[in-house]
Amino acid sequence: MNRYNRHIILSEIGQKGQDMLSEAKVLVIGAGGLGCPVLQYLAAAGVGTLGIMDFDVVSESNLQRQILFGTSSLGFNKAIAAKDRLEDLNNTIQINAYTKKLTHKNALALFNIYDIIVDGTDNFASRYLINDASIITKKPLVYAGIYKFEGQVSVFNYQEGPSYRCLFPSPPKEGEVPNCSDVGVLGVLPGIIGTMQANEVLKLILGIGDLLSGKVLYYNALNSNSTVLKLNRSVKEIKRVINSEPIFESLEDNLSCEVTVSEISIIEAFQKQNIQLIDVREFNVNPIIEVENAIHIPLSEFQKNLDMIDAEKEKVIFCQAGINSKKAVSILRDHQINNSFSLNEGAFEINKYLKK
Repeated sequence: MNRYNRHIILSEIGQKGQDMLSEAKVLVIGAGGLGCPVLQYLAAAGVGTLGIMDFDVVSESNLQRQILFGTSSLGFNKAIAAKDRLEDLNNTIQINAYTKKLTHKNALALFNIYDIIVDGTDNFASRYLINDASIITKKPLVYAGIYKFEGQVSVFNYQEGPSYRCLFPSPPKEGEVPNCSDVGVLGVLPGIIGTMQANEVLKLILGIGDLLSGKVLYYNALNSNSTVLKLNRSVKEIKRVINSEPIFESLEDNLSCEVTVSEISIIEAFQKQNIQLIDVREFNVNPIIEVENAIHIPLSEFQKNLDMIDAEKEKVIFCQAGINSKKAVSILRDHQINNSFSLNEGAFEINKYLKK
């Protein structure tokens, strides 16, 4: 009664509504800029079971906007770090941490455990996967996206409403749309948009208010303007997803959004005799990697510094999580620079290996 008193005294919620929150199960994919405020407010509100799925680790550049983490979280898996923080915030709820990557193979079984899915990811491949799995499992999806100073929020797959594919039928080509690691994002923006997502989740559970189903809310942090646009359901797009159910678990996970490049493990890389190790993280990102023949070229400056690449050596490129390194390999390939590999493991794993 004391913890949830401000909810219970609301006539629209009351004890019955609080009990509904306690019985709800919500899965949040991505514990980053959007996922952090969503998780924080849902845990505080008393949502009974929260799932957190994220395979990434906390890096220093995350701390500008990912409010669940601190310097003591650096290097730890985000799902685990978020769970530790949320259990301190509310020790009366169940929190499940999933440290693996969401794939076509595991999505349906996982989604079936939960009532509502929240998309807190930052790449198109994951968004389409989450949307399609939500359609097949008949789960409402609370979506958001951010870019620099702007954000958007919607509720998909709710009571025969439209889906993400009704808004964007097919993914963009690789490199057409940069993410926040490429162009930056105002630190408070994911907090604003993520809180809007949490609000939609609570409205869904409680059955109150006017949901953003069939609508997309656009918000601009520079002028505080918001616009709500109508979104129609595309029967064709949704039927196409439903028809894919028999083969869904065998589908490729990149959806043509990822670059197909040659990858290599740390052990394989350091067994080679003639390599050039290339760090494509932005400047001032920890940990610092000190190894002979290593150079640092941030991805944002990569194309204009190709003269630093040693064409005679095999290039092993790494970043924090293995995404930007693939982009760098693709750039080299486009410039006819071969013998380049993206390192499977991120910088923290390299540092551990070098200290052995």
